[in-house]
Amino acid sequence: MSTLTPLADPKQASFYEVVSTRRSVRRFTKTPISDEVLNACLDMAMLAPSSSNLQPWQFFVIESEEKRQKAVQFCMSQNAAKTANKLIVVVARTDTWRQHAKDNIKYFPVKPVPKPVQDYYGKLIPLIMTRGVMNVFTPAKWALTQATRKVRGAMVEPIYDADDLKNWALISTSLAAENLMLALRAHGFDSCPMGGFDEPQLKKLLDLNEEQHICMVIAAGERDERGIYSEQYRFERERFIVKV
Repeated sequence: MSTLTPLADPKQASFYEVVSTRRSVRRFTKTPISDEVLNACLDMAMLAPSSSNLQPWQFFVIESEEKRQKAVQFCMSQNAAKTANKLIVVVARTDTWRQHAKDNIKYFPVKPVPKPVQDYYGKLIPLIMTRGVMNVFTPAKWALTQATRKVRGAMVEPIYDADDLKNWALISTSLAAENLMLALRAHGFDSCPMGGFDEPQLKKLLDLNEEQHICMVIAAGERDERGIYSEQYRFERERFIVKV
């Protein structure tokens, strides 16, 4: 095992610098983010882990000036939104898992696809995710889960209702959003993840359906030092780290 301290390795030092200098910036300069850089950052975002590799995310890059002005308004005209070079609406989808389960079999790098992989995506994933109309399958799924838990001792809790499915998608999508923000920082740009927005209005603007849920809006651009409101600080680590 290496005895190097984290910052003794140049690669680790670079990573630590990216993470530690990422800030939620509330004001940006007029320096543009090139399409090449933005696309590279979006590619990094989509390398994030996701539950069963079902990749429920979607990124709406607002390029229309008309839509941008409305989006700024729906983001409560925050300085971060008004001055951003790019506005990216990060969406969690609950209507793509069926197709993505099939695509995992199709894209699996080993051919022929191993039977356990086919069974996982073809049988187990539908069993876990399917709710049925009006959650008609929920009582049976709950009973099956409890019975299986008694026999096996451990059982993954399946999706019971629309809220479960939404939360499932939001968790994976949040991981992709963090990748995007760190990638922007690695390219010398900054971001501000915004949760203060009028979701119904923003969904209407982007023509989103009921199974496309806005996770956050990311404002991105070059940092204006006036956009940093204070030095970075965090509470004592003992509040958050529990060793058992």
